[in-house]
Amino acid sequence: MEPVDTLEPQGDAAADAPDGVDVTSWVSVCPRGPWKVQKTRTSSGSQQKVSNSGALPSAYKPRLGSLCRVRVCLTDQDEKSPSVKEETKQGDPLDVPEATALQRQLDSVLQIPLGDWTTLRLGEGHCDVTEACVEAMRAGEACQIRLTPADGADVCHSQPMQEVRAAVELQTFTPGKDSWQMSPVEKWEWVRSHKERGGQRFRSGDLWGASDSYCRALQMVITLQGCEADRKERQIEEQSTAPSEDGPRAPTVHQVQSLKAELHSNLSLCQLKLKQPARAKESAAKATRLEPGGAKAWYRLGQACQMVNELEEARLAFGELLKLQPESAAAVKALKDITSREKETNAQLGQRLSKMFN
Repeated sequence: MEPVDTLEPQGDAAADAPDGVDVTSWVSVCPRGPWKVQKTRTSSGSQQKVSNSGALPSAYKPRLGSLCRVRVCLTDQDEKSPSVKEETKQGDPLDVPEATALQRQLDSVLQIPLGDWTTLRLGEGHCDVTEACVEAMRAGEACQIRLTPADGADVCHSQPMQEVRAAVELQTFTPGKDSWQMSPVEKWEWVRSHKERGGQRFRSGDLWGASDSYCRALQMVITLQGCEADRKERQIEEQSTAPSEDGPRAPTVHQVQSLKAELHSNLSLCQLKLKQPARAKESAAKATRLEPGGAKAWYRLGQACQMVNELEEARLAFGELLKLQPESAAAVKALKDITSREKETNAQLGQRLSKMFN
């Protein structure tokens, strides 16, 4: 995930924990920015019943697509999380209902109803904090989490962000898959769903959430590429154009590359609006390399270069945009602004040199 260095788990943080206590930490992205998360396991899963699969080894954990029955409760420092064992009867089957329809809330760190059992589909990224917890938990396990705003979080808001403490419980879950176990069609469906979700979040003003969705899509689309895909491009092309009785078709190599370019371009726009010009430049440059005919990517590359004061690179980017869209008023205006800034810079330099020699 690329908009910030804080979108992936940052490793163990057991150094500050008592001996024998399982503590991990990472940074998760919420609608108002990144939050530091510290997780402490408070109880181990004892009954390894997983819906539709029977008893499984204790190491079995949710995977991508798993429906996870979870509960999140706010706690204070001394409060212990409620026990999952009290909610389930030994020997009863643990059926997981369909995923709960949840509304994304821009002022919420924990994006699920507090105190209620909720069904999340792992990998959708509705609540990055909760998903990151449960993907490392076993059925029947509970943990405590402490969340604090990280660098880059939105501190200029009417409601200041404060530390949050909560308990997370995983009651049961259905089997899922690792990405290497998925077919190209399954991966493609995940990529497209993340892209669509990113667009919805962007339009609602959830820039951090949109960035997260685009990053999730990019992580999955990368697995669709590689030597094997290149060697089998002809077969994939033939399969994709042939009638299919089984539903969706596998993407072609061209489709994968084109969508990857679009994702980088969309991510660049989010990064520009989040005031991350260096990252926006990197994302837009990747988009232009993948698809040189992408006008939006060239425009965003030019904008990012302007913001980091790399005016010559900005001029080149807007020049490429004019080749694609000769009537682009935005490109013409940007080039005029660059020329004006260069003249102003040269004038200031001339004045400084004049003072040095007079």
